[in-house]
Amino acid sequence: MLTSTKTIQQTKVAVESELVSDIPKKRIGLLGGTFNPPHLGHLIMAEQVCTQLGLDRVDFMPDYIPPHVDPKEAIEAKHRVAMVKEAIAGNPNFGIELAEINRKGKSYSYDTIVELKRTHPENQYYFIIGADMVAYLPKWYRIQDLVKLVQFVGVKRPGVKIQSAYPILWVDTPAIDLSSTLIRHKLAKNHSIRYLVPDAVLTYIKEHKLYGNK
Repeated sequence: MLTSTKTIQQTKVAVESELVSDIPKKRIGLLGGTFNPPHLGHLIMAEQVCTQLGLDRVDFMPDYIPPHVDPKEAIEAKHRVAMVKEAIAGNPNFGIELAEINRKGKSYSYDTIVELKRTHPENQYYFIIGADMVAYLPKWYRIQDLVKLVQFVGVKRPGVKIQSAYPILWVDTPAIDLSSTLIRHKLAKNHSIRYLVPDAVLTYIKEHKLYGNK
């Protein structure tokens, strides 16, 4: 009787596992970055990739300490997270992923994807990067392993070659010459950044007097 019960349980687990594996995975885009601050270019890129590839959602993924940027350039993570939440509010295509913020330390994409695939096996991930970043992929930490775990999505940009030794899924989006660096420079000079960032982000920057804003 005991053996029979054990066999039934094992069969049940095997059947359940097979059913789970047959369930289509959610297609989740990941847009990583420092978001210092987030701007309309980020939102346009995410929306275009999401709709063109038919993704279920694009998660904005703020890093804690980016390995390729001087950490002194980035404001506190809590402010960057808050601004991302303000920027994406109201768009059902967008979400936020705090894996790198919660893990702290330097934010290596390989470690993040391994963690996400372990905690969310129901998801299939698409890692979104600008065309200018594709050229730097050979320098990424454990890139040979990373490309086996995630599908990279390259966003085309004028004047940037769309060639890579790695499998890249290319997407066309409107060309917008906008960066967080440009926005910080404008704020430092007390220039307007209206229409460059969402209104809610501009309000947050002013309320918390970020980037030298008075």
